[in-house]
Amino acid sequence: MWKRLALALSLGAMTMAAPAADAVRDAGVPAAAEAAVRAAIASFGPHVRIESIAPSELPGLYRVIASGQMVYVTADGKYMLNGDLVKVDGHKSLGDAAWAAFRKAQLATVPASQRIIYAPPHPKTTLTVFTDVNCGFCRQLHEHIGDFMKAGIAVEYLAWPREGVTTTAGRPTPTYTEMVSVWCAADRKQAFTAAKEGHAPPAATCDNPVKAQYALGQRLGVSGTPAVFTPDGRELGGYVTARQVLDDLARHPLPGG
Repeated sequence: MWKRLALALSLGAMTMAAPAADAVRDAGVPAAAEAAVRAAIASFGPHVRIESIAPSELPGLYRVIASGQMVYVTADGKYMLNGDLVKVDGHKSLGDAAWAAFRKAQLATVPASQRIIYAPPHPKTTLTVFTDVNCGFCRQLHEHIGDFMKAGIAVEYLAWPREGVTTTAGRPTPTYTEMVSVWCAADRKQAFTAAKEGHAPPAATCDNPVKAQYALGQRLGVSGTPAVFTPDGRELGGYVTARQVLDDLARHPLPGG
């Protein structure tokens, strides 16, 4: 397990487009504990990007988000829990809210100009969907984009080529290259729909966000496509229907909705 965790953390961070940034440390984390936690995480690989360190609900245990993983580390840095921390009363996962808040904040940094947006006039809710133009379930979801529009659900796509950005030989992967061509097309939505139907767009390059969006997905724990997120940062999972989204919205109404 530890070897797999080290590999996941290291590989996830090595593909980041941006340099590692200092973690956002909660005011409730003493400096000594922060140093111990940082040292513990660093032992899993020199490229691990720590995103946040905060006290958990269990005294003496600190919640860390790093390279798409959430782990818990003791104040002395000697022990790490790679798993879900659950409150027995109510059987509630204590990590869900932290993940949602982190994802919401990160997704808010992506401007509309870098997304491919399908939206009805007055959407009831907006989904952010990490997508790959060649994955079967991604194509199936987009085939029903009309259902989402009729249901009042906006869908905003971000790029997440499942093959990654580069091959082991260091060359751009075919899917990454195709998605760059989509994002660089004169009519991005037309090229996107054509690619979803199996018609690759003409090769094109430009200043594009595909690599950065792939890296963002990794930081948010995306491991496959489609990865669907609600406005409050919750992950709905993979392929969903408009009806499932409306049912979820009824259970988790948005503020002011």
